[in-house]
Amino acid sequence: MKKLKVATVWLDGCSGCHMSLLDMDAAIISLAQKIELVYGPLVDAQEFPEDVDVTLVEGAVSSQDDLNRIQKIRQRTHLLVAMGDCAVTGNVPAMRNSIPVTRLLQCVYASGGEAKTIPSEGVPVLLKQARPLREFVTVDVSLPGCPPPSKSIAGVIAALLEGKKTESAAGVKFG
Repeated sequence: MKKLKVATVWLDGCSGCHMSLLDMDAAIISLAQKIELVYGPLVDAQEFPEDVDVTLVEGAVSSQDDLNRIQKIRQRTHLLVAMGDCAVTGNVPAMRNSIPVTRLLQCVYASGGEAKTIPSEGVPVLLKQARPLREFVTVDVSLPGCPPPSKSIAGVIAALLEGKKTESAAGVKFG
């Protein structure tokens, strides 16, 4: 049996969804026999690969870097899963949306600190608003939760392994 090529991506989020993914415990062992993890925070790959079967994406799209990454990921992925409330709705990263970017950067970098300047190198260019994935690319499966329970993540992956495209995790609530 051909292994399913799976990737995980962390955009603007807290890594809670990836922690939930790791909390699958024994389910990881059975999944490891059926999938090949080709990209993610725990994988050494530097470039997102071509022809990925399933990508689980955590986090909202908040910067130009996030936008470029999610567009490339969508082009190279057959099924894209928005994993967690930040990816599905914008959630916590979107709390900054009522503050203009210039004012936000001024508050974060230039007030109260020693430097009093906004860095221009090494800081990604922020979009006007942090938005959910679906506003930039087609999302095939939405998996809400903050974070989604590990059982739900395992269930979605198991369904996709069987060729079933779930709409979203049944019984998982936002927040």
